Amino acid sequence: MVTNELKPLKIRPGNNQPLGAKWDGKGVNFAIYSERAQMVELCLFSSDSEQSEYARIKIDSRTKNIWHCYIPGLEPGQLYGYRVYGPYSPYSGLRFNPNKLLIDPYARAINGEMKLNDIHNDFARYTAELEIFADQRDSAPYMPKSVVVDTSFDWDNDSNPLIPWSDTIIYELHVKGFTIENPEIPESKRGTYAGLCSPPAIKYIKSLGITAVELMPIHHSVSEKRLLNEGLTNYWGYNTIGFFAPDSRFSSTGKNGQQVVEFKNMVKAFHQEGIEVILDVVYNHTAEGSNIGPTLSFRGIDNISYYRFEANNLNNYENYTGTGNSINTTNQCVVQLIIDSLKYWVNEMHVDGFRFDLATVLGRGKKDFHRHHPLLESICNDPILSRVKLIAEPWDIGYGGYQVANFPDPFSEWNDKYRNTTRQFWRGDTGQLADMAYRISGSSNLYFLRSKGSHTSINYICSHDGFTLEDLVSYKNKHNLANQESNKDGINDNFSYNFGFEGETKNKEILKRRERQKRNFLATLFLSQGTPMLLAGDESGRTQEGNNNSYCQDNSISWMDWKRVNANKELIEFCKKLIQLRAKSPILKKGAFFDGHNIRGTEIRDLVWYLPDGDEMTHENWEDSELKSFGLVMALEDYTKSGENEKFIIENSLMILLNASSETIKFTIPENNISQYWEVAINTSYDTLTTEDLHYSTNNAIKMIEKTLVVLKPAIGKASQ
Repeated sequence: MVTNELKPLKIRPGNNQPLGAKWDGKGVNFAIYSERAQMVELCLFSSDSEQSEYARIKIDSRTKNIWHCYIPGLEPGQLYGYRVYGPYSPYSGLRFNPNKLLIDPYARAINGEMKLNDIHNDFARYTAELEIFADQRDSAPYMPKSVVVDTSFDWDNDSNPLIPWSDTIIYELHVKGFTIENPEIPESKRGTYAGLCSPPAIKYIKSLGITAVELMPIHHSVSEKRLLNEGLTNYWGYNTIGFFAPDSRFSSTGKNGQQVVEFKNMVKAFHQEGIEVILDVVYNHTAEGSNIGPTLSFRGIDNISYYRFEANNLNNYENYTGTGNSINTTNQCVVQLIIDSLKYWVNEMHVDGFRFDLATVLGRGKKDFHRHHPLLESICNDPILSRVKLIAEPWDIGYGGYQVANFPDPFSEWNDKYRNTTRQFWRGDTGQLADMAYRISGSSNLYFLRSKGSHTSINYICSHDGFTLEDLVSYKNKHNLANQESNKDGINDNFSYNFGFEGETKNKEILKRRERQKRNFLATLFLSQGTPMLLAGDESGRTQEGNNNSYCQDNSISWMDWKRVNANKELIEFCKKLIQLRAKSPILKKGAFFDGHNIRGTEIRDLVWYLPDGDEMTHENWEDSELKSFGLVMALEDYTKSGENEKFIIENSLMILLNASSETIKFTIPENNISQYWEVAINTSYDTLTTEDLHYSTNNAIKMIEKTLVVLKPAIGKASQ
């Protein structure tokens, strides 16, 4: 325990590595990078409620732009921060102001949330001549402090589940949102890491068949001043200030390092159930915003090193992110920061992978994106990082920012073309059939040359960013007034369809059609080649009341509605059935792309496309923009060459029929060389099925009402051709 008693401090030079605050059992080594600083002071604070500054230590040792010292006797729980001295010349990119206490970029914990106000700004005012004067007020009383952490932990032989990409089912969720209203979780743990790994939460996640949870940002974050002034918060957390620190707002046990232990216990609990933990990480910008944003850490430590600037204007940041700044990955110290952070979360916190927000920023050189950028190459070639799951959000908002299919192996990518095409196809838009065929078969036109094949594609219908599945079938337009931005935020092109009424309704016919459409989306997701990602709550009809940008809604708009979980058992069971079918069907997760070739020793092709009349698709058919119904038959080869290839193919073949039109059609079961007899495995019409409805033979027709998907498999035991 840290005491607040003043004791004589012995200051030693210490070491320049590792960066951050490292406790060795006898004392603490402090090391911080700043190339342009003229002096650095380490400030120590009491651990009581006052958090008074009881020591200010000038750091005299500097090695390769790293300022360092060692203080014997300090212990875990010690609160600290930095004051960095140097020129204050914003138009030259220099923003040193020792009146502003700064968070250690390598802090392993940060003790509490921050309520931003003007005192966090390093400037006092602009004059009419555009001169900028430094603010003289001390920000320390209004700043959370960095915390010295004891990294020891009993992992009890914990090991990463190492789920193959072929078996991966990702579930995107928010730590607080998923747990805060679950009545089965103890109230004291709701909204926290402990709540997320509680038996009721893990039981539910595991019951779905999920293999990996993708956590929305858990790095320590800050809410923007504008939001706070409006009575809102940055609920999502895409506004990081601590790349090594688990966000203390999700801790049930304390904020002075206890959050680190609680996070580790969460990971350990998921691993014990065979579930991986993937972090959504936001290295593209920081919470310091634009040039009139708060000075909390990086800006005050070495502004020019950490950020990108407009050409010929070192007072304005490049804004590839829409947040006011962009991180400078052309600087080696930034590359090292990101690599060190990633390795820390893998080695010390045992996470299983990362989803990189606005990842194009990370691969930009002086301006343009380069797939062989030093940072990307460092990640891909690192023996530790290259073995975990790496997922890029392959775009940013800058020029040339859309880089889908351009990230290097072993990155997988969020595939928004899959999302958009699937939405448009099932809405009934014209001209979508050919592109839908690419998406359901793994997006070979995007990822043909990638080492993981179709597993490169992270397929999703919905994510945190946009409509939920319930809202996708209930709203034509976004309804974001609660965000207090006059409904101008959030994307306008949602490719949604409300079936004739905007929002919630009691009309039974509309509800019936909406439920069928949700089943169509879920079925398409889990039947497609690639890696499926399900947004938490989509399996139970969670709604955000038409809000497609709920980043600032820390309330029931964003939270998981567990009453709907109990009320929508049928949809949840349907989702489970799809995941079970995928798990038992190697044909749905083969990775290698289909090419229509004849399987060895047979007349069976690995993939054939069909028209509703049972004829094979032709080139002219693919160009028919009015065609909205098609089918496909997939067959898997016995690569073990066991000698029972034909039997293996029959057991590992599927037929999928899709009718996105607004009409009832009859789809003829096409002649094929796999089996004459087929049985229904999935029918999204959800009609009660008789024996006749379940079994079909070639050249018989199956009735498909509007917007319906049917999956059939060879009837094992029937005579095959």
